Amino acid sequence: MTRGATTTSHETDQGAVLSFLGRVEPDTQRVDTHASIVFLGKDRVLKVKRAVRLPFLDYSTLEKRKQACDEELRVNTLFAPDLYRRVVPITLGEAGLAVDGSGTPVEWAVEMARFDETLGLDRVAATSEVQPGLAVALADTIRRAHDRSAPAPGGPWLDSIGGIIDRNTAKFRAVSGLAGAAIDRLDAFSHAALVEQTTLLEARAAAGWVRRCHGDLHLGNIVLIDGKPVMFDAIEFDPIIATTDILYDLAFPLMDLIRFDQRAAANVLFNTYLDAADEAARNALVLFPLFLSMRAAIRAHVLFMKSEQGEGNPSARSEAKRYFDLAIRLIEPEPPCMVAIGGLSGTGKSALGRAIAPLIGPPPGARIVRSDVIRKALFDVPETTRLPSSAYEPVVTKKVYEILMEAARRAAQQGCSVVLDAAFLRSEERAAFAATAPVAVRHIGLFLEADRATRLARINARTKDASDATAAIAIAQEAMTEGDLDWPRIEAAGTPAETLARCLRMLGKALPNQA
Repeated sequence: MTRGATTTSHETDQGAVLSFLGRVEPDTQRVDTHASIVFLGKDRVLKVKRAVRLPFLDYSTLEKRKQACDEELRVNTLFAPDLYRRVVPITLGEAGLAVDGSGTPVEWAVEMARFDETLGLDRVAATSEVQPGLAVALADTIRRAHDRSAPAPGGPWLDSIGGIIDRNTAKFRAVSGLAGAAIDRLDAFSHAALVEQTTLLEARAAAGWVRRCHGDLHLGNIVLIDGKPVMFDAIEFDPIIATTDILYDLAFPLMDLIRFDQRAAANVLFNTYLDAADEAARNALVLFPLFLSMRAAIRAHVLFMKSEQGEGNPSARSEAKRYFDLAIRLIEPEPPCMVAIGGLSGTGKSALGRAIAPLIGPPPGARIVRSDVIRKALFDVPETTRLPSSAYEPVVTKKVYEILMEAARRAAQQGCSVVLDAAFLRSEERAAFAATAPVAVRHIGLFLEADRATRLARINARTKDASDATAAIAIAQEAMTEGDLDWPRIEAAGTPAETLARCLRMLGKALPNQA
């Protein structure tokens, strides 16, 4: 129990409590948000609900704040059990205010373990490159959370989408200095996208893809603990806000990575999540422009509110404007394109595909479809499990390419750019790619070339890869390229950066406005 100064009344206002909590420990840091006040001590954090009533939450009474604290503990223990400890009373007794004292509770707080704020993913993204391995881990963390959440009725979520757009628009109209034409464009495009995608949204809700999610998964609510991403501060004040399509939940960290110019990490998160997701998610790519834009608009809305607190916060206003501009850019995506990357084993197709995917098409970049991964899925084995030679018979390879082309076609039809990673040694495979591209979708095939020594060295250095190619297979492939090769040939024996630069130059010529 921690005691504080004596007061002369058995009642206290929140201001006195907040002042007391700021002095409970030496060097306590205070962080204010639109809904909470957080006190950072040496080993613990106390989070108090601000006594406010907002359009989307009501913490105006002590009873409501206690209920919100209880619900925050319950919800967030599911995401971060090691961070959330208990709900603790701030009491008033004869000796004054105390944390968890024997007096009358006059306020409530959520007690959490202290963590290193510099390891918040927003700080990491602002100061360094988010590494692919971290993006993969984040995708897995989010997917597991979605998988363990039970389907919920979709009606409230579907009914709320238009209102979310309207509330954001109303807030933007109240902000001085925002161009009215830009606000109108964002509002019109958002509502048009909602109307266009209503049938798909309803079908996904009926299929069980509306679930209780985190609800506020921007990068500031993800922290690295022991090197692993941990989600915290999930929405507790309104289950309707947190009960959404799971892809809308995924859209928040995707959008935030885009905002921090972490294009490669955003693309890894996008592809990793979809690779492991149900086919229904891969058939809902068309929802991402709306979902990403709505998330950016929500972030702008909240930050504009923050900028108006107290004497104003110019940095919050500037950041809000960046999110507002991003929301407009995301709801008006550029046209998709399709890029096929062929070549013998060891020429660096997969490395190039991963490098080029974030740079083409609308954010978060291209969907990557890889023949090696499809072949493993066809035999229902993990990607790194080696398949027998029978899995590479012509009839199997033909099936693999059919699946590859169909996956690429579906993605492109939904407005998503696609990178196809396969050998494309036979003329009919290359012709199938050209025939697969939907009408009006720009497409190009690139064929990588490297000397035998370079290719074999790369193959021998592989670990934990979906490719089963060996040195013997790579040598045998040299006699397998068939037909006229009408794709641009790209020298790929140098560094990955050199190969990427050559390909980007080629794409700039063949697909204007790309890369």
